[in-house]
Amino acid sequence: MKRRVFVTSGCIILSTLYLSGCAGFHKLDNPYVFSERTALYQSSSVAGKSETFAHDLCVVSKDTPDSDDSVTAEAAAVFDLSDNTVLFAKNPFEKLYPASITKTMTALLAVKYGNLSDEVTVTKDAVIKESGASLCGIKPGDKLTMEQLLYGLMIPSGNDAGAAIAVNMAGSVDQFAQMMNDEAKKLGATGTHFVNPHGLSDEDHYTTAYDLYLIFNEALKYPEFRKIIGTVQYKTSYQGSDGKTVNATWKGTNWYMTGERKTPEGLTVLGGKTGTTLSAGSCLIMGSSDTSKKEYISVVLKAPDHAGLYDNMSNILNKIVE
Repeated sequence: MKRRVFVTSGCIILSTLYLSGCAGFHKLDNPYVFSERTALYQSSSVAGKSETFAHDLCVVSKDTPDSDDSVTAEAAAVFDLSDNTVLFAKNPFEKLYPASITKTMTALLAVKYGNLSDEVTVTKDAVIKESGASLCGIKPGDKLTMEQLLYGLMIPSGNDAGAAIAVNMAGSVDQFAQMMNDEAKKLGATGTHFVNPHGLSDEDHYTTAYDLYLIFNEALKYPEFRKIIGTVQYKTSYQGSDGKTVNATWKGTNWYMTGERKTPEGLTVLGGKTGTTLSAGSCLIMGSSDTSKKEYISVVLKAPDHAGLYDNMSNILNKIVE
């Protein structure tokens, strides 16, 4: 049985973190007592809001189902955006590494505060040398629009595109990380701290399943974001540093969208973000809808591998249609 919680709007998201090469896993401590965390979202003190902060958000309650032997990932959750219920939540407030799901926040800032038609000249900050890092292939001196960079960020999970967006919007990666943290605070994502725009591993770069819901939920308010995450393959052309035209084809990484894994019957994937690092494991945040057009956001963090990631995701998605 679904239990009603305090929510009025919702969205769906899945995302896995992309390979960025990192040190051995360092498990982050969970700083929250359940009652303290839920009290925070039911108070009027978050981000200076005068009304009940969670009046239009899904809030995890003590009645929310949190145990299922088929869910082996470290954290997972499903949020029903239409009737404001949390269908399942395992360790929703545990601080974990987000890997490339980080790019959801980068994309949110770009569509919310940036100009997608702006031309961006890629700087040396986009040169990512970490072994295994996912890239869209842009080089210093290349010229692309912000819109093209967003596709390069979210479809092939380009860490280089993330750095280019950050420098264009804030002047430096560090300043952009501050923008990310300021936005997280506004959204009530109090268990989150970012140090870069792409998710390459750092002990000070972390978030929670619930905070990712808050970020993704905000991003889904923007049609441009929905269009980009719903794209499976993107072909584009831009000017290279030598003045010649560069033709690029970027392919998505969500197995439900690429056909490598069957979506549970009765659901349609709206799009999302994947991510994987040694520290973060395999992760996915995703939006979906059912046959009645009700929307959901689903999150899986720190699954053991890609196959296990989609096993976990399918198991929690089945809670929507069961």
